[in-house]
Amino acid sequence: MAKIKKERIEKKAIPKLTKLVSFRLTESDHSAYLKKVETSGLKPSAFFRDCVLTNKTQIIARPKSSLEKDKLLYLFNKTSNNLNQLAYRANADYQAGTLTESTYLDILDALETLTREMKAIIKNVD
Repeated sequence: MAKIKKERIEKKAIPKLTKLVSFRLTESDHSAYLKKVETSGLKPSAFFRDCVLTNKTQIIARPKSSLEKDKLLYLFNKTSNNLNQLAYRANADYQAGTLTESTYLDILDALETLTREMKAIIKNVD
């Protein structure tokens, strides 16, 4: 009896999916996403890959902020922490009775003015 040699059929080299991509959605966006996934008949990851890799998405790029705006945001973030500490201290002192109501209201007014001015400056940078 002659031996029949079976030739080994090479499988196509299919690249493994090794890189994880994740994102967060609101409850309503997540529901809409799951409805679209269900309608497609695909698994969520396959649906997402298909949408992104076949350009079925519409990308709206945000304009890049200027260097000046980045610097201002950095400084404002550092400043806002200090302002928060001042507001907390003023409130604690007012609750303890060691700060007069007029001084307390002046501090709150100054903090609100600073907030408005900082927001206006950021809005007008770029």
